[in-house]
Amino acid sequence: MLEIKDLHVHYGAIHALKGISLTVDDGELVSLIGANGAGKTTTLHTISGLLSASSGEVLLDGENIQKIPANTIIQKGMAHVPEGRHVFARMTVEENLRMGAYIIRDQKRIADSLEKVYGHLPRLKERRRQMAGMLSGGEQQMLATGRALMTDPKILLMDEPSMGLSPILVKEIFSIIQTLHESGITILLVEQNAKMALGVSDRAYVLETGKISMEGSAAELAADDRVRKAYLGA
Repeated sequence: MLEIKDLHVHYGAIHALKGISLTVDDGELVSLIGANGAGKTTTLHTISGLLSASSGEVLLDGENIQKIPANTIIQKGMAHVPEGRHVFARMTVEENLRMGAYIIRDQKRIADSLEKVYGHLPRLKERRRQMAGMLSGGEQQMLATGRALMTDPKILLMDEPSMGLSPILVKEIFSIIQTLHESGITILLVEQNAKMALGVSDRAYVLETGKISMEGSAAELAADDRVRKAYLGA
């Protein structure tokens, strides 16, 4: 479904991504783990069109989307849950969700998408008339995820969904991610919490200073001494 080929990204003189390649197959949950500054968010921003690559390819279902504007990429079936959530604080939960469906004109389809999102995330239905700025951090993360799901995307990009959350809320968010995966949604997950990410993933890549240093099944990487020492506190 998603294939990244020899992707290079520069910020001025800084070479942020140095020829990374990765794949995400239909129905997979693939994690990209690594330390702060490794280039994880840059990778997602480049995939979703928020940044331009210096060279390389981003293929979605075989089509190179690297030169396509971000708002058009959404129409190709990709949705991005940003780092930091970025909900519209002065709008209600349901208004936020409807903003996620801004490319859809069919009101019945929007209503169906709302019910589907509420089915995945029932707490949002309970809070649907509440202002998003009044939600807890975990609820805002649910809202950002639900907003991305409103277009029924082929693939969901998730950037650091556990950031700033308490351990209890982190477990809840990862339980939701696992449920979404089990429902058949394809996910590329960027996450600093390697233990939680590897616990829900099919496969994973380790990103270090802009390069893929390791890849394999989540179980293989979780058992690898190098990963355990660097990222799992073992």
